Amino acid sequence: MADEHEFIESGLRRAQIDEFFAEELGRAGYGGMDVAKTPMGTQIVLKAEKPGMVIGKGGKNIRKITSELETRFDMDDPQIDVQEVDEPDLNAQIVADRLANALERGWYFRKAGHTTIDRIMDAGALGAEIVLSGKVTGARSRVEKFNRGYIKHNGEPAQTVVDSGQGVAVMKLGTIGVTVKIIPPGAKLPDDFDVREDAEVPEVEQAAGDDEGVEALLEEEPDEVPEVESDEDDDAADDSVDPDVIDEEIVEEVVEETHSTGEEATDAAPEEPVETGETDDAEFDDLDEEIEAEAADLVAEMEAADEETEEDN
Repeated sequence: MADEHEFIESGLRRAQIDEFFAEELGRAGYGGMDVAKTPMGTQIVLKAEKPGMVIGKGGKNIRKITSELETRFDMDDPQIDVQEVDEPDLNAQIVADRLANALERGWYFRKAGHTTIDRIMDAGALGAEIVLSGKVTGARSRVEKFNRGYIKHNGEPAQTVVDSGQGVAVMKLGTIGVTVKIIPPGAKLPDDFDVREDAEVPEVEQAAGDDEGVEALLEEEPDEVPEVESDEDDDAADDSVDPDVIDEEIVEEVVEETHSTGEEATDAAPEEPVETGETDDAEFDDLDEEIEAEAADLVAEMEAADEETEEDN
């Protein structure tokens, strides 16, 4: 048989055995099992809330279960060990069965979910999650979740740290699936860290001269900083020049410019003068006489009009 088929066969057998124990030991508070093969046979460790009910009076019930395993699952010499669950509220399978029974007895799903998850957290769990899926309140199925604390959903911690359990509640409208996940107290997660208050911190050796402290270093005079030539020094040098010398240089430049412009003017050809004759003055005089005559005529007309208006009145 190939390895893949062997893994499938072993997983299927384990699921069937777990389902068989859940049916036979439901009233005893079945909390899961661990199966391991040994040279002497198959070792099965059962976890139950009430180990006395699993064993039965005089071991009658445990012998019945052993014979059923040999005949039904073809197991060679199964050895069953029953262990009591210390804290039932931290066992996911027991909690799932309890919640399914509460729903079958008529508990409202929201009250049952909150009550159950509160009991889990009161028992010291780091985190818990309850998922109810099915026809919870009506003919239409839905999913209800109840979360508290911290829970892992994927990765290796979800398989090794998180305890999970499933249950089924058979109702009139249909079945309701119950899934419970619990992180037990004291579980070590990959992202956990501890702060040790009593840890011994090694002393750090200080180099020589460090005993002076920061204040002593601040009181010391700073080392001389070498001068750096910059444009500011050039500007300062320019400012240090005597202003009288600058004025003399400017005067000399202006004199040179005037001499050069005078020479250029002499070199250029002289312009012809514009003739202004006496005709212009005669024309202006004639215009003035005409304007005065017109003004006199207007004044005379205005006076004549005023006299006519006075006679009419």
